[in-house]
Amino acid sequence: MGDPKFSRKTYDTPSHPWQGERIKAEVVVVNEYGLKNKREVWKAQTTLRNLRKQSRDLQARLRTGDAQAKIEADALLAKCGRLGFLTTDATLNDILTLKADDVLSRRLQTIVYEKGLSSTIKQARQMITHGHIFVNGHKVTVPGYIVTRKEESSIEYDPSSPFTDEMHPMRISAEQAAANAAVKAKAQAEAEAAAAAAAKADAEEAGITIEDGEQ
Repeated sequence: MGDPKFSRKTYDTPSHPWQGERIKAEVVVVNEYGLKNKREVWKAQTTLRNLRKQSRDLQARLRTGDAQAKIEADALLAKCGRLGFLTTDATLNDILTLKADDVLSRRLQTIVYEKGLSSTIKQARQMITHGHIFVNGHKVTVPGYIVTRKEESSIEYDPSSPFTDEMHPMRISAEQAAANAAVKAKAQAEAEAAAAAAAKADAEEAGITIEDGEQ
C-alpha cells in the first residue's frame, strides 16, 4: 500500500532564533497584516525566496541560450502576474525586487479588508474563518489563501451571511472604508518616500551621481 503521506513544512524557519531586529520587524508585519503568528510571515518569505531562486537560475540558463529556460521564464512571469505579485509586463529582474509585503498583500484576509468588507484586518480573518466570505462563488475559510487577479473582483459576502444586511452593526460603512483606504495610501506613500531617500543617501555615500546613472 505504500508509506502514508505526511504533510511537510511549507516554510523555512530563521537560521538564528534570537535576533532582536528581525523579531521586531516580524512583530510589525504580524500586526500590520493581522497574522495569527510569525509562521505566516515565514511562509511568505519562503515563497519569495523560492521565486527569487527560480529567477536567478533561469537568468543563468538564458545566458547560455537554453531554449527551455525561455519557456520556463515565461511561465514563471505568467504565474507571478496571475497571482498579482507583478504586472503583466514584468521581467525576471522584477522578481528579484519583490518583498514579503507583495506576497502578504495578496492574501484573502488582506484583500477582504482593503475591499471594505471588514472594519479591521483582524475582523477580516474572523469573517473568513467563520465562513462569511465567498470567492468566485465558493466559500473559502483560509485567510492565507492567495487571491488571483481574476478572482479578486469575485470576493463577496456569503449570500446567507448576516453581513449581507447593510444595517448589520458590525458591517463597515462606506465612509470608514474610504478612510481606511486613505490611511493605507498615505502609509504606502511615506514608505516609498523613505525608501527613495535611503537609496539616495546610499548613492551619495558611494559617490554615485545622477549623471553616472545616465551614462
